[in-house]
Amino acid sequence: MSAANPVPEKPALEGLEAKWGDRWQQQGTFSFDRDAALAAGRECVYSIDTPPPTASGSLHIGHVFSYTHTDVVARYHRMRGEHVFYPMGWDDNGLPTERRVQNYYGVRCDPTLPYEADFVPPFEGGDNKSSKAADQKPISRRNFIELCERLTVEDEKQFEALWRSLGLSVDWSQTYRTIGHESLRTSQLAFLRNIQRGEAYQALAPTLWDITFRTAVAQAELEDREQPSAYHRVAFHGADGPVYIETTRPELLPACVALVAHPDDERYQPLFGTTVRTPVFGVEVPVVAHHLAQPDKGSGIAMICTFGDITDVTWWRELDLPNRAIIGFDGRIVSEPPAAIESAEGKAAYAELAGKTTFSAKQAVVELLRASGDLIGDPKPIQHPVKFFEKGDKPLEIVSTRQWYVKNGARDEHLRQRLIELGQEIDWHPDFMRVRYENWVNGLTGDWLISRQRFFGVPIPVWYPLDADGNPVHDQPILPTEEQLPVDPSSDPAPGYDEAQRGQAGGFVGELDVMDTWMTSSLTPQLAGGWERDGDLFDAVYPFDLRPQGQDIIRTWLFSTLLRSQLENDVVPWRNAAISGFIVDPDRKKMSKSKGNVVTPADILERHGSDAVRYWAASSRLGTDAAFDPQNPTQIKIGRRLAIKLLNAAKFILGFEAPASLDLGQVTSPLDVGMLQNLSDVIGDATAALDAYDHARALEIVETFFWTFCDDYLELVKERAYGEANAEQVSAVVALRVALSAFLRLLAPVLPFAAEEAWSWSAEGSVHVAPWPTADEVAPQTADQRPVLAIVGRALTGIRGAKTAAKASQRTAVDSAVIAGPAAEIAAIESAAGDLRSVGRIAELRFAAADELAVTDILLSQAPSEEKR
Repeated sequence: MSAANPVPEKPALEGLEAKWGDRWQQQGTFSFDRDAALAAGRECVYSIDTPPPTASGSLHIGHVFSYTHTDVVARYHRMRGEHVFYPMGWDDNGLPTERRVQNYYGVRCDPTLPYEADFVPPFEGGDNKSSKAADQKPISRRNFIELCERLTVEDEKQFEALWRSLGLSVDWSQTYRTIGHESLRTSQLAFLRNIQRGEAYQALAPTLWDITFRTAVAQAELEDREQPSAYHRVAFHGADGPVYIETTRPELLPACVALVAHPDDERYQPLFGTTVRTPVFGVEVPVVAHHLAQPDKGSGIAMICTFGDITDVTWWRELDLPNRAIIGFDGRIVSEPPAAIESAEGKAAYAELAGKTTFSAKQAVVELLRASGDLIGDPKPIQHPVKFFEKGDKPLEIVSTRQWYVKNGARDEHLRQRLIELGQEIDWHPDFMRVRYENWVNGLTGDWLISRQRFFGVPIPVWYPLDADGNPVHDQPILPTEEQLPVDPSSDPAPGYDEAQRGQAGGFVGELDVMDTWMTSSLTPQLAGGWERDGDLFDAVYPFDLRPQGQDIIRTWLFSTLLRSQLENDVVPWRNAAISGFIVDPDRKKMSKSKGNVVTPADILERHGSDAVRYWAASSRLGTDAAFDPQNPTQIKIGRRLAIKLLNAAKFILGFEAPASLDLGQVTSPLDVGMLQNLSDVIGDATAALDAYDHARALEIVETFFWTFCDDYLELVKERAYGEANAEQVSAVVALRVALSAFLRLLAPVLPFAAEEAWSWSAEGSVHVAPWPTADEVAPQTADQRPVLAIVGRALTGIRGAKTAAKASQRTAVDSAVIAGPAAEIAAIESAAGDLRSVGRIAELRFAAADELAVTDILLSQAPSEEKR
């Protein structure tokens, strides 16, 4: 790019995104030069573990908010001369994509169906949000995955177009997909090594289960939602009379395995070691003691069922109780009653529940309890938190399933402490976010459940041999070699077998489960950095310098990435973690699709311009929530005004003929010197703020002085700059040009399009690869004149105020004016008296001594103003 771009007659922001976006792409402005980076060494590389957005639907204004924060950092470090490794990934696999595909095409996956080579979906072209599973056409797994891949590719194109219009300085040659070939290989390779080191294992255990998606759910994917319920007071039958419990889940009575109370609860100590009989179903269950029982909750004694909640699982495991699970994978009561229900009456009662949903079963059990007289009084309505899968619509159940797990420190104190130590090695921005990470690690209750009963994901690379009876031998899994990866056990034969032996006695069966999406996303540094694919690149970028992300996924993405890095290398995956706040609506509620208050950014960007939107985003500090009102986007309007002012100021300054070379020695006027010395301080302070990941503070510092520069300094010196060529005129023009160059570079990370446009009018190359300004390059090495600009600016404000008070135009001439003040301040004004007289149109300017600076007398001219001539 050369400086051949003419200064337009009327600078405008419109069209700059397309103009400069295309040129940046053509000229490789933001390309990562791998060879140069390797030659320079790790200390000259700045690498960013960019969040891969979920490619399922559309981006929202919150994405624009947080990704702008990252881009400001990337642009800053690029201008500091570092080789910036700034890739973009797409998070394709997982439930959000599957759900979108189901609604978009009107299909659902049925793995039992054969593949149709020329399958055409029922419809295409938009979300059918009312589409229910019963109305969706069942298709094979392979057909379903093909539709997932087709739609995510289209979504990614739209996402990339929006990111480009926003001005993200991403190297678009450094992209990856979490379901792409290399990602499949990397994910499976890391998992194989987890198995080989004993960090991954399989177990049959109670599992949190989403009945809509028919899949297991991990602790990190849970959220509590307030739900209406009711306490039911129920009588169990003991040898010495009834024992009353209160429960919100009477439908689980057939699954009851014990009653439990706190060991110190004197009311129930006589019952410990005895048994009671369940109402309706007539099963003898023990009364046990456990410290998790709450004496002040309900009646102080509770029933343990398999399984009503997480505490039931803890009691079941620690008290070595039997498993009488009655809820199936579909959320309905299974047909066969637990073996402990032996009486004809109990079996008949159970038969009334079989096949019902838990909601209908609850109603049926309540009626049975009423009929038996074991329901005491009416249920008491309550509101209480219930666990949901974060993307689900129905409460989770707990069922017993065989799943794969990765150790995460929940049951390994040494690993837990190591994860805490690694968290302390990271610089957190803001620092208090570290506490959220530590609280999550210390609150873990179980290992990471990583298998999912879904379809569009990374296959778990495992097969199982079948014994002579055709049963899988789960404790002898068959693993591929690293050279064979990636594999899909559902379609690839196991090593040492052929496809004809699949499902046959003595043969094999492939694992059908896929990995939790976080098992792939937890490897984004490895996926982007070329782990086990490009060793030189990986050494140059890893550990990464920055992990930017939202605060809501500290427990998932940040923690899982740190865990995988510890297990593989025992190092932190990045040196810094930058945590963005939430975008909230005008009522301070977090924006989310489920709440229907999400704002999509395309219209906002088109209406106001990308620089204006970026300014709004960059005005918020990390970790701080920002309110956004699309009907009154005040900050965006302020940002647009700043971008336009930058263009106009550049046009104005470049209108003055400058010397062939700019030399600070040519700046001699105290006002010019003082302005540049103040700008030097601004550069130093803004640089320090950006080094501390406080982009909002840096912007505030630069913007505040830029407006002082425009409102006061430009007005004060313009007449001198327009004047005859002499030392004073050259001083002003050189100071203006030096300041403009610095301001364009200081504002370039936030206002990349306006800064690039204005830079192109006078300089060669892109502003975004120009050196970041330094304090020394703009500060004349003369006596300190910093106070001059502020003092003269106050005097100018006084003159303007006097004219306004007289209801006169600012262009009205002044016959005479008196400015009074302390000697030091009067001396400063006298050093710029010529500029002050010119801008104020003052014929005679006198000074007087006073304790405070003020315009004490002003006489406006009675001659016609220039506006009327």
